[in-house]
Amino acid sequence: MADNKFPSEMIDLPSKGKFYSKESPLSEGKIEIKYMTAKEEDILTSQNLIKKGVVIDKLLNSLILTKGVSTDDLLLGDKNAVMVAARILAYGPEYVCEITNPTTGELQEQIFNLADCPFKETEKDITENLFECELPISKKKIKFSLLTGKEEKLIDTDLKASAKFVGGVVPELTTRLRYLIKEVDGDNSQSVINQTAMNMLARDSIFLREELKKVSPDIELSQEIEIGGQSVKVDIPMTVEFFWPKTGR
Repeated sequence: MADNKFPSEMIDLPSKGKFYSKESPLSEGKIEIKYMTAKEEDILTSQNLIKKGVVIDKLLNSLILTKGVSTDDLLLGDKNAVMVAARILAYGPEYVCEITNPTTGELQEQIFNLADCPFKETEKDITENLFECELPISKKKIKFSLLTGKEEKLIDTDLKASAKFVGGVVPELTTRLRYLIKEVDGDNSQSVINQTAMNMLARDSIFLREELKKVSPDIELSQEIEIGGQSVKVDIPMTVEFFWPKTGR
Protein backbone atom coordinates (compact mmCIF):
# COMPACT_ATOMS: atom_id res chain seq x y z
CA MET A 1 0.00 0.00 0.00
CA ALA A 2 1.01 3.62 -0.47
CA ASP A 3 3.01 5.29 2.29
CA ASN A 4 0.47 7.51 4.05
CA LYS A 5 -0.80 8.21 7.53
CA PHE A 6 -4.38 7.18 6.81
CA PRO A 7 -5.67 3.61 6.70
CA SER A 8 -6.45 2.44 3.17
CA GLU A 9 -7.76 -0.57 1.26
CA MET A 10 -7.23 -2.11 -2.16
CA ILE A 11 -10.59 -2.20 -3.94
CA ASP A 12 -11.48 -4.63 -6.72
CA LEU A 13 -12.93 -3.09 -9.89
CA PRO A 14 -15.86 -4.61 -11.83
CA SER A 15 -13.87 -4.27 -15.08
CA LYS A 16 -11.06 -6.40 -13.63
CA GLY A 17 -8.76 -4.01 -15.47
CA LYS A 18 -9.51 -5.55 -18.87
CA PHE A 19 -10.63 -2.27 -20.47
CA TYR A 20 -7.55 -0.22 -19.64
CA SER A 21 -4.19 -0.02 -21.39
CA LYS A 22 -1.40 -2.16 -19.99
CA GLU A 23 0.44 1.03 -19.03
CA SER A 24 -2.39 2.11 -16.73
CA PRO A 25 -2.27 1.14 -13.03
CA LEU A 26 -5.97 0.31 -13.45
CA SER A 27 -5.06 -2.65 -15.69
CA GLU A 28 -4.36 -4.57 -12.46
CA GLY A 29 -8.09 -4.52 -11.76
CA LYS A 30 -7.67 -2.80 -8.39
CA ILE A 31 -7.47 0.70 -6.97
CA GLU A 32 -6.29 1.92 -3.58
CA ILE A 33 -8.46 4.33 -1.61
CA LYS A 34 -8.15 5.72 1.88
CA TYR A 35 -10.81 5.92 4.57
CA MET A 36 -12.83 9.13 4.65
CA THR A 37 -11.91 11.83 7.15
CA ALA A 38 -13.49 15.09 8.27
CA LYS A 39 -11.71 16.72 5.32
CA GLU A 40 -13.79 14.64 2.90
CA GLU A 41 -16.95 15.43 4.85
CA ASP A 42 -16.17 19.11 4.22
CA ILE A 43 -16.13 18.29 0.51
CA LEU A 44 -19.52 16.58 0.77
CA THR A 45 -21.12 19.61 2.42
CA SER A 46 -19.62 22.20 0.06
CA GLN A 47 -22.59 23.98 -1.51
CA ASN A 48 -20.33 25.35 -4.23
CA LEU A 49 -19.24 21.86 -5.31
CA ILE A 50 -22.80 20.56 -5.06
CA LYS A 51 -24.13 23.36 -7.29
CA LYS A 52 -21.40 22.69 -9.86
CA GLY A 53 -22.24 18.97 -9.85
CA VAL A 54 -18.65 17.94 -9.12
CA VAL A 55 -18.90 16.95 -5.46
CA ILE A 56 -18.62 13.17 -6.04
CA ASP A 57 -15.58 13.51 -8.31
CA LYS A 58 -13.90 15.84 -5.79
CA LEU A 59 -14.63 13.36 -3.01
CA LEU A 60 -13.35 10.30 -4.85
CA ASN A 61 -10.23 12.09 -6.12
CA SER A 62 -9.46 13.02 -2.52
CA LEU A 63 -9.73 9.34 -1.55
CA ILE A 64 -7.86 7.70 -4.44
CA LEU A 65 -4.26 6.84 -3.52
CA THR A 66 -3.20 4.92 -6.62
CA LYS A 67 -0.64 7.14 -8.32
CA GLY A 68 -1.53 8.61 -11.70
CA VAL A 69 -5.24 7.77 -11.41
CA SER A 70 -8.26 10.04 -11.09
CA THR A 71 -11.99 9.75 -11.76
CA ASP A 72 -11.26 10.99 -15.30
CA ASP A 73 -9.60 7.63 -16.00
CA LEU A 74 -12.32 5.41 -14.54
CA LEU A 75 -15.11 3.75 -16.48
CA LEU A 76 -18.53 4.61 -15.05
CA GLY A 77 -19.09 1.13 -13.57
CA ASP A 78 -15.69 1.18 -11.86
CA LYS A 79 -16.41 4.65 -10.52
CA ASN A 80 -19.70 3.39 -9.07
CA ALA A 81 -17.86 0.53 -7.35
CA VAL A 82 -15.30 2.92 -5.85
CA MET A 83 -18.13 5.14 -4.61
CA VAL A 84 -19.84 2.22 -2.86
CA ALA A 85 -16.55 1.00 -1.39
CA ALA A 86 -15.75 4.49 -0.09
CA ARG A 87 -19.11 4.68 1.62
CA ILE A 88 -18.68 1.25 3.23
CA LEU A 89 -15.23 2.15 4.54
CA ALA A 90 -16.53 5.45 5.93
CA TYR A 91 -19.82 4.46 7.55
CA GLY A 92 -20.21 0.70 7.21
CA PRO A 93 -22.36 -1.34 4.79
CA GLU A 94 -25.76 -0.54 6.33
CA TYR A 95 -27.58 2.11 4.33
CA VAL A 96 -30.88 3.39 5.74
CA CYS A 97 -33.06 5.44 3.40
CA GLU A 98 -36.63 5.93 2.27
CA ILE A 99 -38.02 4.16 -0.78
CA THR A 100 -41.39 4.21 -2.49
CA ASN A 101 -43.36 1.04 -1.80
CA PRO A 102 -44.04 -0.33 -5.33
CA THR A 103 -47.34 -1.82 -4.10
CA THR A 104 -48.85 1.09 -2.14
CA GLY A 105 -46.91 4.05 -3.53
CA GLU A 106 -46.15 5.19 0.03
CA LEU A 107 -42.72 6.06 1.41
CA GLN A 108 -41.16 3.57 3.81
CA GLU A 109 -37.82 3.23 5.55
CA GLN A 110 -35.58 0.50 4.14
CA ILE A 111 -32.23 -0.89 5.18
CA PHE A 112 -29.86 -2.00 2.41
CA ASN A 113 -26.63 -3.92 2.93
CA LEU A 114 -24.19 -2.39 0.45
CA ALA A 115 -21.76 -5.27 1.00
CA ASP A 116 -24.30 -7.48 -0.77
CA CYS A 117 -24.07 -5.54 -4.04
CA PRO A 118 -22.38 -7.91 -6.53
CA PHE A 119 -20.37 -6.97 -9.58
CA LYS A 120 -22.02 -7.33 -12.96
CA GLU A 121 -19.98 -9.87 -14.91
CA THR A 122 -18.89 -9.11 -18.47
CA GLU A 123 -17.88 -11.43 -21.29
CA LYS A 124 -14.70 -13.35 -20.46
CA ASP A 125 -13.04 -12.82 -23.85
CA ILE A 126 -13.01 -9.02 -23.61
CA THR A 127 -9.44 -7.77 -23.99
CA GLU A 128 -9.83 -4.09 -24.91
CA ASN A 129 -12.24 -1.19 -24.77
CA LEU A 130 -13.45 -1.48 -28.36
CA PHE A 131 -16.53 -3.38 -29.50
CA GLU A 132 -18.28 -4.00 -32.80
CA CYS A 133 -21.88 -4.67 -33.76
CA GLU A 134 -24.12 -4.47 -36.82
CA LEU A 135 -27.23 -2.33 -36.47
CA PRO A 136 -30.35 -4.40 -37.25
CA ILE A 137 -32.17 -1.91 -39.51
CA SER A 138 -29.54 0.19 -41.31
CA LYS A 139 -27.02 -2.71 -41.30
CA LYS A 140 -24.24 -0.25 -40.50
CA LYS A 141 -21.23 -1.78 -38.74
CA ILE A 142 -20.47 0.23 -35.63
CA LYS A 143 -17.38 0.21 -33.44
CA PHE A 144 -17.89 1.73 -30.00
CA SER A 145 -16.11 2.12 -26.66
CA LEU A 146 -17.16 2.49 -23.05
CA LEU A 147 -16.90 6.07 -21.82
CA THR A 148 -14.43 7.24 -19.20
CA GLY A 149 -14.97 9.92 -16.58
CA LYS A 150 -13.14 12.42 -18.78
CA GLU A 151 -15.51 11.79 -21.69
CA GLU A 152 -18.51 12.04 -19.35
CA LYS A 153 -17.30 15.53 -18.37
CA LEU A 154 -16.95 16.52 -22.03
CA ILE A 155 -20.51 15.33 -22.65
CA ASP A 156 -21.79 17.44 -19.74
CA THR A 157 -19.95 20.49 -21.13
CA ASP A 158 -21.42 19.94 -24.60
CA LEU A 159 -24.93 19.51 -23.20
CA LYS A 160 -24.72 22.73 -21.16
CA ALA A 161 -23.56 24.59 -24.26
CA SER A 162 -26.26 23.02 -26.45
CA ALA A 163 -29.06 23.92 -24.04
CA LYS A 164 -28.48 27.60 -24.80
CA PHE A 165 -29.10 27.20 -28.53
CA VAL A 166 -31.64 24.42 -29.13
CA GLY A 167 -34.77 25.92 -27.64
CA GLY A 168 -34.74 23.92 -24.43
CA VAL A 169 -34.39 20.51 -26.11
CA VAL A 170 -31.18 19.03 -24.75
CA PRO A 171 -29.68 16.50 -27.24
CA GLU A 172 -28.44 14.13 -24.56
CA LEU A 173 -28.81 10.87 -26.48
CA THR A 174 -27.23 12.05 -29.74
CA THR A 175 -24.40 13.73 -27.83
CA ARG A 176 -23.63 10.52 -25.96
CA LEU A 177 -23.72 8.57 -29.21
CA ARG A 178 -21.17 10.95 -30.75
CA TYR A 179 -18.71 10.09 -27.98
CA LEU A 180 -19.63 6.42 -27.79
CA ILE A 181 -19.21 5.62 -31.50
CA LYS A 182 -15.63 5.32 -32.75
CA GLU A 183 -16.17 4.07 -36.31
CA VAL A 184 -18.98 3.60 -38.85
CA ASP A 185 -18.46 1.08 -41.67
CA GLY A 186 -14.71 1.48 -41.34
CA ASP A 187 -14.83 5.30 -41.34
CA ASN A 188 -13.65 7.00 -38.12
CA SER A 189 -14.05 10.60 -39.29
CA GLN A 190 -15.95 12.75 -36.80
CA SER A 191 -18.27 14.11 -39.49
CA VAL A 192 -19.51 10.60 -40.35
CA ILE A 193 -19.87 9.72 -36.67
CA ASN A 194 -21.84 12.91 -36.01
CA GLN A 195 -24.20 12.28 -38.94
CA THR A 196 -24.74 8.68 -37.85
CA ALA A 197 -25.56 9.74 -34.31
CA MET A 198 -27.98 12.45 -35.43
CA ASN A 199 -29.83 10.28 -37.96
CA MET A 200 -29.75 6.87 -36.27
CA LEU A 201 -33.09 5.07 -36.46
CA ALA A 202 -34.79 4.54 -33.11
CA ARG A 203 -34.60 0.73 -33.29
CA ASP A 204 -30.91 0.90 -34.15
CA SER A 205 -30.33 3.30 -31.26
CA ILE A 206 -32.06 0.97 -28.80
CA PHE A 207 -30.06 -1.98 -30.12
CA LEU A 208 -26.74 -0.14 -29.73
CA ARG A 209 -27.58 0.88 -26.17
CA GLU A 210 -28.46 -2.73 -25.33
CA GLU A 211 -25.13 -3.87 -26.78
CA LEU A 212 -23.43 -1.28 -24.59
CA LYS A 213 -25.15 -2.67 -21.49
CA LYS A 214 -23.97 -6.20 -22.28
CA VAL A 215 -20.29 -5.24 -22.17
CA SER A 216 -20.40 -2.56 -19.45
CA PRO A 217 -18.84 -3.63 -16.14
CA ASP A 218 -20.65 -2.26 -13.10
CA ILE A 219 -21.83 -2.90 -9.57
CA GLU A 220 -25.42 -4.04 -9.11
CA LEU A 221 -27.25 -1.22 -7.30
CA SER A 222 -30.53 -3.04 -6.78
CA GLN A 223 -31.60 -5.62 -4.22
CA GLU A 224 -34.45 -7.97 -3.39
CA ILE A 225 -36.55 -6.81 -0.43
CA GLU A 226 -39.64 -8.23 1.28
CA ILE A 227 -42.83 -6.22 0.86
CA GLY A 228 -46.20 -7.60 1.92
CA GLY A 229 -44.84 -11.12 2.05
CA GLN A 230 -43.45 -10.90 -1.48
CA SER A 231 -39.89 -10.52 -2.73
CA VAL A 232 -39.50 -7.41 -4.90
CA LYS A 233 -36.36 -6.12 -6.64
CA VAL A 234 -35.88 -2.38 -6.17
CA ASP A 235 -33.17 0.10 -7.12
CA ILE A 236 -31.04 1.42 -4.29
CA PRO A 237 -31.68 5.19 -4.26
CA MET A 238 -28.71 7.55 -4.10
CA THR A 239 -30.04 10.01 -1.49
CA VAL A 240 -28.17 12.42 0.77
CA GLU A 241 -28.03 9.65 3.40
CA PHE A 242 -25.71 7.60 1.16
CA PHE A 243 -22.69 9.71 2.13
CA TRP A 244 -24.25 11.55 5.05
CA PRO A 245 -26.06 9.04 7.33
CA LYS A 246 -28.58 10.42 9.79
CA THR A 247 -26.59 8.99 12.68
CA GLY A 248 -23.54 10.98 11.58
CA ARG A 249 -25.17 14.42 11.58
